[in-house]
Amino acid sequence: MIVFRFSTLGFIAMSAFALLAFAAGTAALATAKAAPATANAAPAEDLYKLCRQVKNDDTVRPYSHALHAGTVKAFKKLFPDAKSAPEESELQTEANYRCMNGKVLTCFIGANLPCVKINAQRNNPGAADYCKTAKNGDTPPMAATGHDALYAYTCQNGKAVVSGTVWALDKRGFATKLWAEVPKP
Repeated sequence: MIVFRFSTLGFIAMSAFALLAFAAGTAALATAKAAPATANAAPAEDLYKLCRQVKNDDTVRPYSHALHAGTVKAFKKLFPDAKSAPEESELQTEANYRCMNGKVLTCFIGANLPCVKINAQRNNPGAADYCKTAKNGDTPPMAATGHDALYAYTCQNGKAVVSGTVWALDKRGFATKLWAEVPKP
């Protein structure tokens, strides 16, 4: 059996190490608590700066309160008939951002409002499956085709046939009418 014995010097060294570790952890915790104040202010300028630098970035980012004023203005442009601007909680769940042509754009997710790149493939497995058992002339619903499908389909002889387009696309492949520029305050 091996027995470990600490000398006085070993005990002092271990205590000093533990004290340093505790101090470092406390400092990190204090920094983390202070970070949200600057983190809430920084994302807006950072996103505007990022978009100016990269020009185009198709990464869809979540809502940032730092962009609130511009996001509300963009909302009013996209939805001019809306009776009021969305509440903060609605913006948190609906608003998204991306960069295009050096500008910050926003989109608001809704029941049939996809804030993603639109699926431009003509072959749509959901529409094909739906049409296998549908009557001629039936239109596969978005639940079958996907809300991000570019094409609308009609069922003919058990097959899905493209009957038109659902969205006009911008140069990056997103639905043009769903995205608006977020003006700087």
